[in-house]
Amino acid sequence: MLQKSVPTKQVLSFFLIFWTALNLLQAGFTGIHPDEAYYWLYSKFLDWGYFDHPPMVAVFIKAGDLISHSTLGLRLLTVLSSTLSAYLLWLILKKYHDNVKLFILLFSSILIFHVYGFITTPDSPLLLFVVLFFYVYQRYVQEDKTKWVVLLSLIIAGMLYSKYHGILIVVFTLLSNLKLFRRSSFWLIAGLSVTFFAPHVFWQIENGFPSVYYHLFDRSAKAYRFSYTTDYVLAQILLAGPLTGWFLYKAATKYSGNDLFIKAIRFNFYGILVFFLLSTLKGRVEAHWALLTFPCILILSYLYLVTRKLPRWLTKLAVANLTLILIARVLFIIPVPWISKLKFMSGYFNSKEWALKVDSLAGDKPVILMGGFQEASLYNFYNNTTKGFAYDTRYYRKTQFDIWPLEDSLRNHDAYYVTRESHGLSQIEDSIETEKGVYYGTTIKDARLYQKVNISTEPFTDNWKAGGLRSVKITIKNPYAEEISFSDKNETWKSYLEYAFIDNGDLLSFNSVIGKMNRFKIAASGSLTIPVIIKAPKKSGKYKLVFSIRTDPFPGSRNSGMIPVIIN
Repeated sequence: MLQKSVPTKQVLSFFLIFWTALNLLQAGFTGIHPDEAYYWLYSKFLDWGYFDHPPMVAVFIKAGDLISHSTLGLRLLTVLSSTLSAYLLWLILKKYHDNVKLFILLFSSILIFHVYGFITTPDSPLLLFVVLFFYVYQRYVQEDKTKWVVLLSLIIAGMLYSKYHGILIVVFTLLSNLKLFRRSSFWLIAGLSVTFFAPHVFWQIENGFPSVYYHLFDRSAKAYRFSYTTDYVLAQILLAGPLTGWFLYKAATKYSGNDLFIKAIRFNFYGILVFFLLSTLKGRVEAHWALLTFPCILILSYLYLVTRKLPRWLTKLAVANLTLILIARVLFIIPVPWISKLKFMSGYFNSKEWALKVDSLAGDKPVILMGGFQEASLYNFYNNTTKGFAYDTRYYRKTQFDIWPLEDSLRNHDAYYVTRESHGLSQIEDSIETEKGVYYGTTIKDARLYQKVNISTEPFTDNWKAGGLRSVKITIKNPYAEEISFSDKNETWKSYLEYAFIDNGDLLSFNSVIGKMNRFKIAASGSLTIPVIIKAPKKSGKYKLVFSIRTDPFPGSRNSGMIPVIIN
């Protein structure tokens, strides 16, 4: 007697329910990554933009956090959007062939879909809006209707509000179908998308284009290494599936369908992969930056395989691949000691205990933490506060902490100062022993900070003499609502204006400028232009110059962008 096959709807429904439940479980019991904690802080200061990224991730987190301040609350919308993305991808593919079991096999084989099934970063909403874009574009190329025009406009804005990489989808889709320029509705989509995205543009203008400056100019590129390229290529194969990724890429490249929608998918698949491959010539490319290609890989590989009989070894390999991924997911909840200490996993563990212990010692005082934005963000999330401040040292980079009004509230007040190394001060020092390691904390009286002060120069139009002294006019801008002074009179802590050169990505040692800085005062919200003398490096070449204001006992903040200099 023939056994009845289970209807497609039932199989799909079961998978989506299982997928949602798995991600809810993972979201609730996996510790928060430092980046997620940083984006949670975004949600405490909702705005049209942030130093590092557009604001959609903050909206995602805010919605869940209003329901529950927890790891699950922070990740709730990511879980739901992942399920919606899976369903929309099925609807896209169902228009060509109906094989839900193959779809589930391929979708669940792709590692990066598991990652953004619960992790909340700007890539989480980006993945949703990219899938939405493909879903609506598939219909728009067939029906030039107003509803698709409006939806595409909102979705394009949504992609850009998620992550700037979203523009690549628009560019490669247009390249795949140049006839779109002849449609009047296309120009309406362009106009509406720009209008919807305009608030973020105005935010950039009001704040001096911090995101543009950081992403395009303020990253110090290092000399090319072949490993940048090989690491990128291997990472893309791994993210497509630890055991089956290579086969999905092979299948995707073999599919020969060529309707307008598939042309867009193919252009995005190849275009985005090549774009980031070329980007490795300028520096390291993070593995997840090419996230946009993975819906394309799924679509193309499914359409190639759906008309063919799958080899038995592929099904077995896919099951082994999924088993490996599920084991990895379990290890993020139930850590194995030596595995949880691996660099890519350690960020998810032991942060809550550490944050609560630091808070118990700090009491009501604000907390200043070294080590970039990560630890200050974790401290704030697990204590549901905003009194943790990240001191962005000159050896790091600027972050959103240089924009938020957090530093203003602790300047010239007592603060609890936490570092990974002993402070070497005469004050009583706490030794904070945790699973994250030993930290040291001490109370700083009248903390003297100038992290938000900005120093700039006019562009240098001539070359510098190697090893020579040069007078440079610098403009110091005071962003605070009170006067600042570089005099050490009646101050608990001394201040120093210092500079350093960056040579091919390597930061050289800092030196004090030659000039009597202790004379100068700058009115609230005012600026001052003064001459200082700087000694050029002894070796000729192209450098970048940075300025730092250092106040004891801190290591010095980053107070300028990277200023190009040519030494002869």
